[in-house]
Order: sequence, then C-alpha cells, then structure tokens
Amino acid sequence: MLVLAVSAAVAWVCFLRPVSPRTGPAPAAIGDGWTIATPAGEGIDAAALDRKITALLNAPLNVHGVVVERHGHLVAEYYQGGKDRSVYALFSIRRNFGPQTRQDIRSIGKSVTSLLYGIALRDGKVPAPSTAVLDAYPQLADIATTDKRRITIADLLNMASGLSWKEGSGGLNDELRLFWRKDIPRYVLGHDLATEPNTHFNYNGGGTAILADLISRGTGQPLDAYARNHLFAPMGIQDWSWVNDIHGRPMAFNGLRMRPRDLLKIGRLVLDGGRWNGRQLVPADWIAQSMAAVFATDVRDFRYGHQWWAGTVRWQGQTLDWHGGLGNGGQRLYIIPRLDMAIVTTAGAYDEDATAIRVNDLVQQIVDSVRE
Repeated sequence: MLVLAVSAAVAWVCFLRPVSPRTGPAPAAIGDGWTIATPAGEGIDAAALDRKITALLNAPLNVHGVVVERHGHLVAEYYQGGKDRSVYALFSIRRNFGPQTRQDIRSIGKSVTSLLYGIALRDGKVPAPSTAVLDAYPQLADIATTDKRRITIADLLNMASGLSWKEGSGGLNDELRLFWRKDIPRYVLGHDLATEPNTHFNYNGGGTAILADLISRGTGQPLDAYARNHLFAPMGIQDWSWVNDIHGRPMAFNGLRMRPRDLLKIGRLVLDGGRWNGRQLVPADWIAQSMAAVFATDVRDFRYGHQWWAGTVRWQGQTLDWHGGLGNGGQRLYIIPRLDMAIVTTAGAYDEDATAIRVNDLVQQIVDSVRE
C-alpha cells in the first residue's frame, strides 16, 4: 500500500508540473544529420502549413509534436508539453517535449520490426515469407492442425493469419497478455482459427511478436541489439530504447521509444528505397513489397501489408498513395512517395478516437499546403 501511495503522489506532482511553451515552426539545429530548409524552398506554402499544424496543436487533443520533411530536408518542427503515459505506466504525467525527447511510438515499432525482418532475410537469417510458420517451430507439433499449417510468415506480416485475436479494445485483451507470456509462439499460434489464412485482415500484435522471435533466433541477438547494429547505428540514431516484457524481451509490437526526428529518418529511409546516405540498409525489393498493401481494413479506406498501413490523399486533382506506421495515442509516420515527403506526429491520447481521427486528417491538410 505504501508503494502505491508513493507512486500516486509522484504521479500527482508530475501531473501538476508546468510544461514549457510551444516551439516551432522552425526546426532546431542539433547536429543530428538533418539539413534544415524553409517550407517555401521545398515547394510548400509556409503559412498554410503553419495554420493546419497550429490548429491541431491548439485543439484539446494532447498532441505533443509534428515534424515535417521534404526532399530530405527538415522544414517544420513543433513541440508542446502535455500528458503522457509510457507502456507500463498506470498514470499519465505532464511532460515537456522537444527535439531531443524520446516518445513512445507504440505500434510504429511493428513497421520497424518489418524492416528488420527484411534485413535479416537478405542475410539468410530468417525464413522466407512463403514459409509455413509452424515449420519454424517443430516443438509446437501438438497444436499444429492441418488448417494452422497453412499460416505463413507472410500472413503474419500482413495480419491475415486467420487466428482469432482481440486487440485494441481495452481491458485484458490478447495483446496485453503478450507482456508476460513466456512461450509467445505457443500462445499466439494456440489461438483458434476464425477465418481462412490469407483472406481477411485482423489486427494482431502477436504476429509481430513471432516475427521478432524469428529474428532473434535466427541472428542470435535480441531484437534491440539487432536493430542497433543493422539499422539505427548506421543511420546515426543513438538516443532510443526498446521496452522489455517481464521476461526481458523487447516488445516488438509496442515498446519502441524514439525521438520524433529520428523516426522521421525512418520515413526518409523508406522514401529512398531502403538507402541511407548511399548505403542500402534495407533491401529495395523488401521496401517495395512493404509499400504494396493488399488487405482492406476496417479503418476508412486504409489498407495493410508487411506491417505497414496505406491510404490515399488528393493533390492537384490526383489521387496519391501514402504509407505509414500508426501507433496508439496519435503516433504517426506518414510517407507520401509522389511528393517525396514524410510527416511524424506524436501524442499522448491513448485509446482516444478524437485524436486518432484528427491526426489521420492531418496528412491531407499538410498535402494541401504543397504547391509544387
């Protein structure tokens, strides 16, 4: 009881702590590899861009930051303080945010895990996507029914395994149980089949956890070590962490914490076909497959594939595709290839639909500010 009382008191003090004023729109020069340009220099109406982003930040939605880049140049960066709650936390606290503050990016970690799988596949460390998942786990023969043997790694990547799985609905759902399950493959694949594999989208972080397990088994490294050595360090991304479950494993499905402008580097990497500063970090064909979202979802016109979302925006009479990572609370990484642009939003509005809707609208509003 004393521990709970102290924790509650600390949370209350932190909740009352004042937050710093909003910053932006000019990006900060902090020597992290980004070059800075004006919106006008990159074909964007600066006033229109500022109006749209400021309107979002002014709304009572607990948005923490918006960062925009185009043609590889950082053109706008906004931050403000607000309430936040880390993955394991019971209480929200008031925090300041800025260019050097890490943010929980929640399920955008799924998209990063997909990039890591592509790297490991190139190096021959993980099975091909066409491989039946249960072929990689002979110890699960007792649950390997004929129907489940049809589930492939591609089905996990596309969240189309057909397994009955409940996630994102609050309460003790299937995803939350991943935090303490010791044998994740047995737990995930032990679920009954609800539909035929490779026929329907059903959001399933358990599939991501299996992808991470395959990476770790195949490379002999924890997921976070593999990410550091093969993705983050080569990109100059140094200030990040990956929260572990109770068994000490990085939670691929929701535990990654990054600075927003470092997450924006992931967007630039994808826009450049997996290259960073001329070095091919992620195979180009894996990036192409990741951008070919094939499954309809129950969110707007959004599609899904290879742990990436996709949708469309309108620009000068054309329909353009966007691709992205989406995380609970308002975390977003949007990539618009035809405009050579990437956008990041961060927020603390976990399980709040109003904020999710507004940050989903922001991509179109920012695209509206692009003049050429």
